[in-house]
Amino acid sequence: MTDTLQARLAEALAPIANPRTGASIYQTQQVRDIAATRDGKVRVTLLLAAQDDPTLARQVRQALEKVEGVTDVRVDVRDSAEAPPSAAAPSAPAAPKPRGALPVMDTAPAPRTPAAPTPVAYPNLGRVIAVSSGKGGVGKSTVTTNIAIALAKAGYRVGLMDADIYGPNIPRMMGVDEAPPVKDEKIQPLVAHGVKVISLGFLIERDQPAIWRGPIVMKIITQFLRDVAWDELDLLLVDMPPGTGDAQLSLVQATNVAGAVIVTTPQEVSVGDALRGAMMFRRVGVPVLGVVENMSYFESPETGKPLAIFGTGGGKRLADELQVPLLGEVPLHPPVLEGADRGSPIVVSEPDCSAARKLTAVAMSIVNQLGIKPPA
Repeated sequence: MTDTLQARLAEALAPIANPRTGASIYQTQQVRDIAATRDGKVRVTLLLAAQDDPTLARQVRQALEKVEGVTDVRVDVRDSAEAPPSAAAPSAPAAPKPRGALPVMDTAPAPRTPAAPTPVAYPNLGRVIAVSSGKGGVGKSTVTTNIAIALAKAGYRVGLMDADIYGPNIPRMMGVDEAPPVKDEKIQPLVAHGVKVISLGFLIERDQPAIWRGPIVMKIITQFLRDVAWDELDLLLVDMPPGTGDAQLSLVQATNVAGAVIVTTPQEVSVGDALRGAMMFRRVGVPVLGVVENMSYFESPETGKPLAIFGTGGGKRLADELQVPLLGEVPLHPPVLEGADRGSPIVVSEPDCSAARKLTAVAMSIVNQLGIKPPA
C-alpha cells in the first residue's frame, strides 16, 4: 500500500474496536467523513449510540494524533440513531483523503437532518453558468475552457470553477497545476489565460479517486463558491460532471444559477442523455440557454468538405425539442484535442481556425442572451 496520509489514518483507526460490539469502528463506518488539510489538520465524525463508551472519542483522537504528518485532530461526535444509514464498509481500508483537502473547513458540525438548503446569492460572482452534458466524452470540459478564455479575451472578468469532482480535467486543459495559496482564510484562485480557476484537481493527488457522497460534494461546491477569493466577476462558468447527480443538485441548491449550457455530440445516444440533463435543470428552475454540438463534423484536409463522422443533426434536434438556440456546431479538429492535453486551448493556440471561431461565437451568444456587456 502506498504510504500516504490517507493510508496512515486508516491504519491507525482499523485496530480500534467498539467494546460493546467488538467490531472495528473503521470497518463498520462508525467513524466516517474523514477529512484532512494540506498542513495535516484532520477532522472525523464518530457515531456513538447511547450504550457506547464515550471514551471512544478520546481513543480515536489519541490514535490519530500519533499518525505521522498529523498536526491537529478534531472529532465530531454524533448520535448514531440520528445519522443516515451507511452502505457496507469497503473491503480495503482506503479513506479518500486529498493531499490538501479544502484549506478552510466549517467549524460547525453538519445538521443532523438537513433540509434542502436555500440558494445563497453571491453578487460578486456575476452570472453563474453551468456547462453540462448527459454523458462523458463529448468534450464538455474542452468547450468550457475555450468559451471561458474567449470571454476573457473579449474583456469580461471570468471565473472557471471545476465542479467535476470525479474527473477534474480543467487543470490540465488550462495548463495550471499547483496548490492554490490561502490568504486571510480565503483560497486564492490560480489564473490562466486571463481566467481565474479553481479545481479539486489542485488539491488532490493525480491518481487519487474521489469516492465521495452527496454531503461531501455539497461542501466542496459551497466552499468553492464561498471561500475562494474570486473578487468581482462578470461570469462564473462551472464545469459539471456528466449526468444528473449530486454535483448538479448541489450547485443549484448552493447558489442562484443563471442558466445551463448543454454539450452533446451528434449521435442519438449522446442526444438522449443530454436531453435528460437539460430536463433536470429545468425541473429545478434553471433555464437552458442553448445547446452546443461538439465534434459536429470533420473537415477533410484534402477537400475542406465536412465529413459527418458521428452522424448529423443531433444538436439541432435537441435544441428544437427544448425550444432553445443551437449555440454552435464545433468541428472535430485534432489540434483542439492536442491543445487541451498540453494546456493550450484552441482559442489561444489557433484563434483563427474554424473550431476556435465557432467556440468564440458560442461564448458571445451566451453573453448576448444574458445581456452582459464587458466592463469599460
